[in-house]
Amino acid sequence: MEQSFTSAVLPEDYKDNIVRMKKELRSKINDVEGLFKEVSDKIENEINEINALKEKGHTAWPVISYADIAAGNVSQDTLQNLKKRGCLVVKGHFAREQALNWDKSMVDYLDSNNFDAQYRGPGDNFFGTLEASKPEIFPIYWSHAQMEARQDERMANVQSFLNKLWKFESNGKTWFDPDTNIIYPDRIRHRRPGTTSKGLGAHTDSGALERWLLPAYQKVFRNIFTNHFDEYDPWDAAYRTEVDEYDVPNTTKCSAFRTFQGWTALSDMEIGQGLLHVVPIPVAMAYVLLRPLLNDVPEDELCGVAPGRVLPVSEKWHPLLMKGLSSIPSLEAGDSVWWHCDVIHSVAPVENQRGWGNVMYIPAAPMCEKNLAYARSVAQALSRGESPNDFPKEDYEAKWDDRFKVENLNTIGKKSLGMES
Repeated sequence: MEQSFTSAVLPEDYKDNIVRMKKELRSKINDVEGLFKEVSDKIENEINEINALKEKGHTAWPVISYADIAAGNVSQDTLQNLKKRGCLVVKGHFAREQALNWDKSMVDYLDSNNFDAQYRGPGDNFFGTLEASKPEIFPIYWSHAQMEARQDERMANVQSFLNKLWKFESNGKTWFDPDTNIIYPDRIRHRRPGTTSKGLGAHTDSGALERWLLPAYQKVFRNIFTNHFDEYDPWDAAYRTEVDEYDVPNTTKCSAFRTFQGWTALSDMEIGQGLLHVVPIPVAMAYVLLRPLLNDVPEDELCGVAPGRVLPVSEKWHPLLMKGLSSIPSLEAGDSVWWHCDVIHSVAPVENQRGWGNVMYIPAAPMCEKNLAYARSVAQALSRGESPNDFPKEDYEAKWDDRFKVENLNTIGKKSLGMES
C-alpha cells in the first residue's frame, strides 16, 4: 500500500509569518483587548463554577457508565454537561479483570523481549518546552493487549458515542463517519509503584504553530479570528479534517483527526497519585489563540510555542486557565478517560506513588479521507512491527515474534485499517 497522508511544510521564515499573521488577525478582530476580555470573563465564570463543584467534593468530570452508553440511556442533561466540560470518565468500559489481565500481558510482553535492556529513552523532545516533560511513556505499539482493546466492540461503541457529540455535517459537507474509527496506535504509560515524577506540564496536542498559521485552522477558528466569539462552536467539525501538521524531523505529530484523546486504565488509580488534569472548558482554546495578540508578547512569539512541540499553557502567559485544572476522579482498572481534542491537559506530579499507574493511549479518530490515508500507513507499520509514522522510528518490536500480527485482526480491526469496507 502506498502512503498518501500529508504533512504541512514548515516555512523557513515562520517567525516572519508570525509577525504578518498577528497584523492580519488584529485587523480582522479590530478590538483584540475587548474580545480577550469577553473570552476571559466567560472562562472565569466557568472556572468559578468548576471550583465551586470541587469545594463541595464533586468532580468537574462527567462520569458515565459503559452500560448506559451501550443501552442508549445517557440523559440529555448529562450530554449537555459533557459537551460543556469536554471530558468524561467511562466507568466499567472494560471489566476490571480484563484490564488487569491486559496489564499482566503487557508486562510479560516487555519482560520476555528484554525491553528494559533495549530501551534508549525518549526518541524525541515533543514535550521539551514544558516545565515538567518526562512522563513514563514507552514506545510500544503492537502488543496483543493494546490491539485487542483497540479492536474491541466495547471500544468501538464508546468511540461512536463520543463522535456523535460533534456536529459532523455542516457547511454542506459530511466531515466524518461517526460509527467507524481508524486504529490510531499510540504508546503506553508504565509507571511503577514508588515512582517520583514531575508529571507533565499543561498543554494541548494536534497542532501548535499550525493553529495560527495554517489556512485550514484559520477556517476552524474563523469565528474567533473575526470577533464572533458568541458563534464559535468547538464541536463543529468543519474543516478540522483538512488540517495537516508541520512535518518536523524526529518529532511526534498527529496525521489523523481525533475527536477525543483518551486512555484506558490498566491499574487502579487514586486522587493525588499523578493523575490526569484538564481545564474542562473546550472554548478555552479562544483564550490560548488570542493571548499572543496582546501587546505584552514579542511580535515574533506565540507564548512559548515552538515547531514540532506541543502547545504549552503556562502560569506566565495563561494564569487564568491554570486556575481551572481539574483532576480526574479515582479510577479502577478498565475505566477509560476522554477529553476533547482542544482541551488543555496535564499530568500532576507524584512522590513515591502508591500502586501502579499504567494506561494504554487509545483515542477516538473517526473515518474520513484524512484518517483513512493514515490508517493505511498503520496497516503497513503493523505488518512490519515498526513504529507508526507519527512517532520516532524506534522500531523496538520489529523482531519480536510474540507481537500482534495482521492475521490477528478481527472484522472491526480490518475495517479500522481500511482493509474491509
